[in-house]
Amino acid sequence: MQTSHSARADLRVVTNQAPPLAGHNVVTADAALTEGVLRHGTQETLDSIVDLGAEAGSAEAREHGQLANEHHPELVAYDRYGHRVDEVAFHPSWHWLMERAVGHGLAATPWEEQAAGERHAHLRRAAGFMAWSHTEPGHGCPISMTYAAVPALRADEAIAKEWTPLLASRRYDPGVRNPSEKLGALAGMGMTEKQGGSDVRANVTRARPSEGLDGTYTLHGHKWFTSAPMNDVFLVLAQTDGGVTCFVVPRVLPDGTRNQLDVVRLKDKLGNRSNASSELEMDGTVAVRLGDEGRGVRTIIEMVAATRLDCVLGSASLMRRAVSEASWHVTHRSAFGSRLADKPLMQNVVADLAVESEAATALALRLASAVDGLADPHEAALRRIALPLAKFWVCKRTPTMVAEALECLGGNGYVEESVMPLLYREAPLNSVWEGSGNVNALDVLRALGREPEVLDAWITEVGLARGGDARLDRAVEDTLAMIGSLMGEPEAMERSARRLASRMAAVLQGSLLVRFAPPEVADIFCASRLSPSYDGVLGALEGGDLRAVVERTTPTLR
Repeated sequence: MQTSHSARADLRVVTNQAPPLAGHNVVTADAALTEGVLRHGTQETLDSIVDLGAEAGSAEAREHGQLANEHHPELVAYDRYGHRVDEVAFHPSWHWLMERAVGHGLAATPWEEQAAGERHAHLRRAAGFMAWSHTEPGHGCPISMTYAAVPALRADEAIAKEWTPLLASRRYDPGVRNPSEKLGALAGMGMTEKQGGSDVRANVTRARPSEGLDGTYTLHGHKWFTSAPMNDVFLVLAQTDGGVTCFVVPRVLPDGTRNQLDVVRLKDKLGNRSNASSELEMDGTVAVRLGDEGRGVRTIIEMVAATRLDCVLGSASLMRRAVSEASWHVTHRSAFGSRLADKPLMQNVVADLAVESEAATALALRLASAVDGLADPHEAALRRIALPLAKFWVCKRTPTMVAEALECLGGNGYVEESVMPLLYREAPLNSVWEGSGNVNALDVLRALGREPEVLDAWITEVGLARGGDARLDRAVEDTLAMIGSLMGEPEAMERSARRLASRMAAVLQGSLLVRFAPPEVADIFCASRLSPSYDGVLGALEGGDLRAVVERTTPTLR
């Protein structure tokens, strides 16, 4: 029996599907973000990223994000004549995203703005980075490394003067050319090697001083994971007679010739596919020493601190994008006679996701404001302890949270067009990059053991919420008791490092929410995350104004 034309037409009528979440402003639609920017900055700070938010939420940006991941970068080792060029070819959508990220000042611009007297340059950039990352996460890597390079370059005034204006430029100028001919530049980093990973003191790459007194060296070795090999300059670690040392490696030398940087292959990695992560080999690569011999880790540590901040910002952005997609879907999808958003259990799940996202956003923006205030001893000490705490906790929570958000969409969330699979693959990245969970938990212990002022800063910061919630007060006391019981017991301290970092981070988040978030958000957070019996299962809240939290987090098109 043949199907009639009208019957076939009826089969193609789609109902009960959420429209695409496109055409909204990801800044103004995010209450936690806007309130955080106003809390730590000014109305002018917020106004400066509203246009960015509109562009990030556009259908055009969403399409470019998908295309950049569908069309992977390709390694071009040789040109048509057989010359070794070691270039990477990107899809035009990659360049579209990069041009706008640089143009919005998300690379190294804040360092020069801060030097010029801008009080909230890093806060503005952090909020903008979180909002723009809704478009696509992969291109955030070269943007992040460019931002992070500047504080490390300041170890040498002449080198910083040479590179900072180009790195801080708002002009995206791709291509392997002499930096003197470019309107802007991007930076990369190469630390890890095959045999060492996070243990960079096990690096085997050697640096040999060049003849003469110009301070240059040649590098001989490899780097296991160097993202964005098309960037203009790299900070790398190598062994000298004095120990591990930091070096500046330009892609193109001052005379216009290409430096010896062999791109062995591009990584076939989990996560985004838009960014070109690579393996490099160096044999006679020209480098300039940055800082003293044997002080490489100390020299590059400020770059690591800045990239760790971006790990937190990136994870908070992934959370927000995931919960936006989930809350948008359940608001427009019906099942078993009513909207999913009106089902008590779905409200429980989405509200829990929203609270997780808001806590991450609050902590991320507090860290960014601390970077603006590093001249203040409290802000500097707080960043020292809160950064590894946040890097451990927020990045560790992201995969679970994104997986739960994907489940809210069901089968609709399991197809690439929904963007949820990309978010899910990307979710573990920031917990691995710039030190795994163990590395950051141990860094917390190192700070507590060597720098007494960091514990004082944590106590002072969480103490600002004292009396606001009895559950928070009790959690602060329990955490301090845990620290006291572990001090002087190195093995027990190390075994408990993750538990301690988790509690310290959650308490810090709770203190920020009690002080600044709506009561319904703070109440849910304290009742769940600060409960001794909390097991991490999302959607198992036992009370609270769930509907209000869901409505607060659901984007609107305007």
